[in-house]
Order: sequence, then C-alpha cells, then structure tokens
Amino acid sequence: MARFTLPRDIYHGKGALEALKTFQGKKAIICVGGGSMKRGGFLGRAQQYLEEAGMEVRLFEGIESDPSVETVMKGAAVMAEFGPDWIVAIGGGSPIDAAKAMWIKYEYPECTFEDMCKVFGLPELRKKARFCAVSSTSGTATEVTAFSIITDYEKGIKYPIADFEITPDVAIVDPELAETMPKKLVAHTGMDAITHAIEAYVSTANCEFTDPLAIHAVEMIQADLVKSYNGDMDARDRMHYAQCLAGMAFSNALLGIVHSMAHKTGAVFADQGAHIIHGAANAMYLPKVIAFNAKDPTAKKRYGVIVDYMNICDKSASDDEKVAALIAYLRKMNDELNIPHGIKTYGADSYPCEQGFVPENVFLERLHDIAVNAIADACTGSNPRQPSVEEMEKLLKCCYYDTEVDF
Repeated sequence: MARFTLPRDIYHGKGALEALKTFQGKKAIICVGGGSMKRGGFLGRAQQYLEEAGMEVRLFEGIESDPSVETVMKGAAVMAEFGPDWIVAIGGGSPIDAAKAMWIKYEYPECTFEDMCKVFGLPELRKKARFCAVSSTSGTATEVTAFSIITDYEKGIKYPIADFEITPDVAIVDPELAETMPKKLVAHTGMDAITHAIEAYVSTANCEFTDPLAIHAVEMIQADLVKSYNGDMDARDRMHYAQCLAGMAFSNALLGIVHSMAHKTGAVFADQGAHIIHGAANAMYLPKVIAFNAKDPTAKKRYGVIVDYMNICDKSASDDEKVAALIAYLRKMNDELNIPHGIKTYGADSYPCEQGFVPENVFLERLHDIAVNAIADACTGSNPRQPSVEEMEKLLKCCYYDTEVDF
C-alpha cells in the first residue's frame, strides 16, 4: 500500500496571501527569515491579515539560510511560551523548514533532534497547532512537502526530516512573493525544482499519482526557467507553480542521490569558508547522477520518457541517445544560468561568488566520510541504482572535477 499526501488547502494566484484572513484561531506565530519579506511588505500584510482574523500575532524573525538545530530549539521555546494554535512560516525554504522542526518540538517538548530525524517516525502532530507555509522562492516546494532540512553545524551535515506529519495544513502559493527573488536565487531554486521533478519521476517510489505532476513540472520549467532568470515576470509567476507541482511529486515519490550528495556536501566545508548552495549543488550533480543511474534499465527508459516530453531528441532515438540529450540539455541550462559544472570551479575565479572555494586536498581528505554519509541519507533508498561507498566516492570525484561517469 502506498500513500499520497498533500496540504488540506492550497491557495494559489496573485493575492492568495489574503487567505490568511479566513483562518480561525486565537494566536498565530509568524516564522520568517531575513529582511526580504519585510522590505517587500509581505510580512506586514501577513500580520495584518491574521490580526483581521482576530488573532494575537507574534513574530519569530531572523531564521538563517540553512537553518541550524540551535535556531530550531530557540523557535520552539518561543512557541512554548506564546502558545500559538497557528504556525505561519513565510519566505524561502529555510524559514519554512525551520518552522516545521520547531512545530515538532513545540508539540512534543521531550523530542530530541535525533528523534526528529527518524525517517517517517514522528508522532501525530496538530495537538497544539496547525501549520501554514507561504513560499517566496520557486524551488524547495517545502510548502507542500513532508520534508524539512536542518543543519547540524557541529557535524557539518544537513539532515532531512521526513514524515507526512509535517506536510503543511495550508500552502499559499502567491507568485507576487517570488517576483522579489534576485537573479542568482532564481537560477539556484529553479535547478532545485527540475531536480525534484526528474528524481521523483525515476524514483523507485514513483506511481501513477506522482508521474503526471513530475512530467508537467519538467515541461513548465523547461519553458520558463531561463526566461524567469532573464527577467520575464510572467515566466517567474509560472515557475512558482511549476516548482510546487514538482514538490507535490517528490513529497510522495521521494528523491534520489542528487539530493543525498547535496545534503552531505552543502555544509561540510563550512570551516573552509565554503558553502555549496543547495540548488547549485543539485545543478552540478544532476547530470552525473543521470549518467550513473542510466546503467539501470528501468531508470534509463524513464529518462527517455522525460526526453520525449521535453522534445529535445527524436522520439525514434535509442534510450542511450535520449539520456545523452538530457545530460547535454541540463549542462546547457547550467551555462545559461551561470552555474558551474563542478565543485572545483564553484567559488573559484571562474565562478566568482561569496560562497568560498573548496580546496582539492580538503575535498579528498573528507571524501570517504562524505560518501558514507550520503549513502546513509534518507533520499538514497529510493534512488533507482544503489551505489556502494566506492561508487559514491567515484561519483563525488566526478562532481568535483566535472569528469565523465563511466561506471
């Protein structure tokens, strides 16, 4: 028996934020990140709408990118003191993911972070509060998913929390919020979204309910991501819907080792001043993982179906030719979005950015541990081809040096 779970309500379209006016409760806490939602006026509007609904509202601000365990515990303590019956998270994936973890700790104060990370092992939530997610970026789709990513900076590891209990009760998908995204964020979140759709389609947990969502998301992202990156606001709006469809797919079909690798490389070089942004990691790793997974006949055929829908290769071509076409297309998309193809050039002179540079000797020193942790990641189990530690090390090397996958 399989399960397909989505939020009870999804409000979408420009102005959908006003749905907050209809909420019923006594107290609401709004969890938010940096200043973009405040500068854009969306935080103020959200607070106003909840107050119009008759609720006392408290803010928990300053949730960082890649939220930490410490932030989760601080937020949960504020919730315990305030006693909200609605938790409203507004912003990108970080504040929504953090608020999901805070929600668990608020409902079950004795629950440790280690308890939270037991895959599909959470107790029943909604004893104290319901959850609304309002997304402002077009990639993570955490507003509709059963996942949260929290970083343990002491260990340098991102941990996915996975359980249908943390699927939001309400998702608000208002494209006005996404129009505020800077160009680089459009690129990174967009490649995160297409990775979600492709991994969901080839996942071993795919089904008839998830396949149409994944395929249509790929088609929409193909049509609109580069346009959105180049400033087309109509395309930006459609991308906000496309990423949500991809999220509906992967929340139920699960993901694969692109995400396992991204989770385990994102923060592991933080002591070097190097942070590999999640969407950029997915963009760099996805072509290599496709080549690796395509050794599995079922995965190869499903990649071919994706290519047929994308219409980037003659339908009479062999599955091998279709896989090659998909890899070439994704690499070209990375070029158009100014995303490098390998970790070695990420943060180097050829790709100037603020995330720092991953030295080769440090990468090689940590390679084995990264590989072991990636295999243990919650996303690995649904990958169509299960790698050994040795194969994961080889794959990570290909992602560092941008070399061909031939194993």
